[in-house]
Amino acid sequence: MTSPVRMSTADTALLVIDVQEKLIGKIHGAASLVRNLDFLLDAAKLLGIAVLATEQYPKGLGGTVASIAPKLPVCWEKTAFSCCAVPEVTQTLHRDARLKVLLAGIETHVCVQQTALDLLARDFYVFLAVDTLGSRALGDHDAAVRRMEQAGAIVTTCESAVFEWMGGSKAPHFKEISQLVQQRSKAMAGSG
Repeated sequence: MTSPVRMSTADTALLVIDVQEKLIGKIHGAASLVRNLDFLLDAAKLLGIAVLATEQYPKGLGGTVASIAPKLPVCWEKTAFSCCAVPEVTQTLHRDARLKVLLAGIETHVCVQQTALDLLARDFYVFLAVDTLGSRALGDHDAAVRRMEQAGAIVTTCESAVFEWMGGSKAPHFKEISQLVQQRSKAMAGSG
């Protein structure tokens, strides 16, 4: 028997929140965030994880970061900070029986936090891939993660989430995921 708060490929969706060109350069640790999100999206594609995404007022804030945009099957525009204000987000999650939602994106203390709180209020399990979340100020990011965790969100990392999705080394695509992990490790070592 597995834990009810353990993610799997059958019940989890990845929600990418507002990783946009005009915002990303102002985000603390932006290069690492984008690298981790690229890894997470590549792994999600291999494992068949449902991916949803939003853009906050793209007319003013630009589109999604170029390296990430092609990896997103759908990207809904919004002006409210919470992604739950976009009816298609929760409708898609319910329709596809994705009751666990892994959040990634920016800014942690605004759109991510409001989305997490609203999803929790709608009885979703919310997971935070903290190494794919960011704010302009590290203090805002840290405070928001603490607040979301206190409200019931579960803190994890992108790599931990991917291995949780797989469940074991006999999982399909284990070798491809292992290669992605090695590529990410080399990229992290090269940037440090």
